[in-house]
Amino acid sequence: MKDSRRIEADSIGSLAVPAKAYYGVQAERASQNFKITGLKMSPEFLSNLALIKKAAAMINHEIGLIDSDQARAIEQACDEVIDGKFSEDFIVDPVQGGAGTSANMNMNEVIANRANEILGGEKGKYDLVHPNDNVNMAQSTNDTIPTAGKMTTIVLAEKLDAELTRLEYALKEKAADFKDIIKMGRTQLQDAVPMTLGDSFHGYASMVVRCKKRLAKAVAEMHVINLGGTAIGTGINASQFYEDHIADQLSELFGRKMVQADDLFDATENLDSFVEVSGALKALAISLSKMSNDLRLLSSGPRCGLSEINLPAKQNGSSIMPGKINPVIPEVVSQAAFLVCGHDTTITMAAEAGQLELNAFEPVVFYQLFESFRAMTGAVDTLVTNCITGITANKDHCRQLKESSVGIATVLCPYLGYQESAKIAKRALRERRSVRELVLEQHLMSPDQLDILLK
Repeated sequence: MKDSRRIEADSIGSLAVPAKAYYGVQAERASQNFKITGLKMSPEFLSNLALIKKAAAMINHEIGLIDSDQARAIEQACDEVIDGKFSEDFIVDPVQGGAGTSANMNMNEVIANRANEILGGEKGKYDLVHPNDNVNMAQSTNDTIPTAGKMTTIVLAEKLDAELTRLEYALKEKAADFKDIIKMGRTQLQDAVPMTLGDSFHGYASMVVRCKKRLAKAVAEMHVINLGGTAIGTGINASQFYEDHIADQLSELFGRKMVQADDLFDATENLDSFVEVSGALKALAISLSKMSNDLRLLSSGPRCGLSEINLPAKQNGSSIMPGKINPVIPEVVSQAAFLVCGHDTTITMAAEAGQLELNAFEPVVFYQLFESFRAMTGAVDTLVTNCITGITANKDHCRQLKESSVGIATVLCPYLGYQESAKIAKRALRERRSVRELVLEQHLMSPDQLDILLK
């Protein structure tokens, strides 16, 4: 038995819509036209778009453009969307043509139909509250969609920052735990000079701090919005009062300060601020992947690799090799990083592809940017929870590797000279003997002098 349907019309013509649906004809058309990813729009994005609609209704009511009943119904409908209701009614694919018009109209229709229902009307009639005339009043897709995108970026960045702070503290804690463990440093995968294992982890923590600062600087631009500029930045169809007050009203509802751009034309047509955020995410992703590569190398073995540290065993590593454990957490962090790098390329191309007064490719920018944030947030969470906090050191093995390495010959240079130190290093390699043994054998230094130097 087929679901009952209602007929709605737009400028294209008439179309049947499920009778129970809160979305309308324009969302239905978009659902048919854009079968791209098979996914839904980000819930945070939808919540923030509803917040914009609520702020607009409050301003429009304040200046008498919608009556009290309409404002009350629209605001209640917005609150319900923000609470996660009607999630099944947001049917438009996140990748969509039209610069986000379909997403905007999907929201306008859901809010309008729910508001009509609240006021005793019927879905699809739009006689009490109209999606364009009332819900979308003083707005355009071209200022609401990028503003919702910026708000969502801020929210997702806050979640990522919290996870990065956890990672920073976990790395610093390991740096303190390992501060007295001497190991060999390596350059180009060859023995270099001694360092502490704590130095390695403190270096990782410093990298995380720098990445956090870089990301925060980029995200700061997300607080500058073009709301009030409507279609191209002129503010057409919006009152001066609305244009002057909408950013403050939105800030109050959003709980974060949003400011209107000085140049609404620039803010409407250019997406470089999103490129900057994506670039900061890519820099973070690459840095975390490099660190993950280090963890894999340092834990390699356990008998035939470096094996200076032990990563927590999280799951079987093979369906054929008994007892094999793989570094699955660093591996997945690197895979998340690869995703972010790919997304960054998409975002860069989409930002460049805009023409004249609008960039039509905002939907794919937001889809990929939000996915980058989620990938990084999830990767950092599992890295801290399932890897960093459980790392242990093989102290004796680190000492043995250090003492057997010819890299410690470097510290002899100020006392014996480069040439003599190089001879000792080469002989140690050739004869498979330690630098210490050869220095003492040749009476180049006393045991006490050498102990102090190598310590």
